[in-house]
Amino acid sequence: MNPIMKTNVNASVMLIQKRFALWIVLFAVNCMSAQSIFEKFDNQDDIRAVIVNKKMFALMGKMEVKDKDGQQFLNLIKKLDNLRVFVTSNDKRANEMKAEAMKYIKTASLDELMRIAEKGKSVRIYVRSGANESQVKELLMFIEGAGKEESVLMSLTGSFELDELTTLTEKMNIPGGDVLRKASKK
Repeated sequence: MNPIMKTNVNASVMLIQKRFALWIVLFAVNCMSAQSIFEKFDNQDDIRAVIVNKKMFALMGKMEVKDKDGQQFLNLIKKLDNLRVFVTSNDKRANEMKAEAMKYIKTASLDELMRIAEKGKSVRIYVRSGANESQVKELLMFIEGAGKEESVLMSLTGSFELDELTTLTEKMNIPGGDVLRKASKK
């Protein structure tokens, strides 16, 4: 191979390597940004937080159950990676949670699943789909409370079916679970 062709090939390979490295960095930043927006709301006096990580789901998945509902719950939690729920009745904190959620929705390319406005509440549910239309890799829900209603920011990651959420919300008594049950039925 002549020196000019060799230089062009090497330059092309280096360009491909740089683009691949950039893609990896962008992917990693996108994955980490979900956790960074939630860390902001953790350990705050005026925000209640529930955080369940993959390790806890793995431990819960080793429980023995004999009834059908319990088995459905165990099957679901084995598919989950993280659950983060933040609840506040502080309007300033609720506005911060909403702003961060909307910013994250755009950067994470989540699709709106549904929007509900009723009785002083606004509910928005977004998902990142998996291999098929009913499979969910990430679910983000924001319930904006008005007046004395609480605002809720929830993120759930893993690889699960939307209709399986009914079991999770019933067994774990998740804030906003009634809205998720309605969404999974639609």
